[in-house]
Amino acid sequence: MSKPGHPRKNNRSGRHGPAGQAAGAQSTKREADHVEERASPRTPVIYEVVRRLGEEEMARPAVSLWWSGIAAGLSISFSLLGQAILQSHLPNAPWRDLVSSLGYTVGFIMVVLSRQQLFTENTITVVLPVMAELTVANLLRLCRMWGIVLLANVAGTLAAAVLCTYTPVLTPELKDAMLAVSGHLTNHTWLEMVFRGVSAGYLIAAMVWLLPGSEGAQFHVVTLMTYLIAAGGFMHIVAGSVEAFLLVLNGDMTWWWMTGGFFVPVLIGNVIGGTALFALIAYAQVMQEI
Repeated sequence: MSKPGHPRKNNRSGRHGPAGQAAGAQSTKREADHVEERASPRTPVIYEVVRRLGEEEMARPAVSLWWSGIAAGLSISFSLLGQAILQSHLPNAPWRDLVSSLGYTVGFIMVVLSRQQLFTENTITVVLPVMAELTVANLLRLCRMWGIVLLANVAGTLAAAVLCTYTPVLTPELKDAMLAVSGHLTNHTWLEMVFRGVSAGYLIAAMVWLLPGSEGAQFHVVTLMTYLIAAGGFMHIVAGSVEAFLLVLNGDMTWWWMTGGFFVPVLIGNVIGGTALFALIAYAQVMQEI
């Protein structure tokens, strides 16, 4: 028996004893880990992911960039094909373009999820390392990659247009539908082409920025952002090259107009939208934190 005035000592650790404190610490740690897992990556983390990706891409051999760019040019041709297939099966209604624009996403899904080299993606990924360390060597690496990838993309789109024009790979009805979809390129002035290219370049750069934090939703991010390009009537230099080459090879556009009226203004717009706007804004968000 315990002595009067001296209550028996409890041998079990109470709620605030060492065991309870350890359990509480473990619970707190689990909760913190759970919060960390569910939280979106901070902006500097996203920036660093995209910057490192750009570093890796610029370090790749020229041959690897070339063939990856060719593959991207071929794959992106399925955007036009997807649009044409949907449009040829839809009634001539006011909402037809909204639905057929879903087909435009097919080529981009193929390119982005298979990590092929697409020029407009590079307007942000390889620019961030250059902005972080602005040297002549980095600028030369940037120009090298842009030149190789853009030329390879265009070569791939030309090959796809030649295949569609001079081989029986398409039915006459589907070929006519592809030409009809491509006809929108001739409806805009030079300045309109530039600004529509700016919008497309910004959307593609935004897509690249969203992908690191999207985890299992990459498919949906790519689909949404590229759908907006088609639905909004914006201009993408690589996807649009398939349409332009198809029009030229079928006598609906001259080589001169394609170069001066489409390629140059859209290229300028895509670079401005992806580099001068989005990449600069992305860098400005984190330049005091890196």
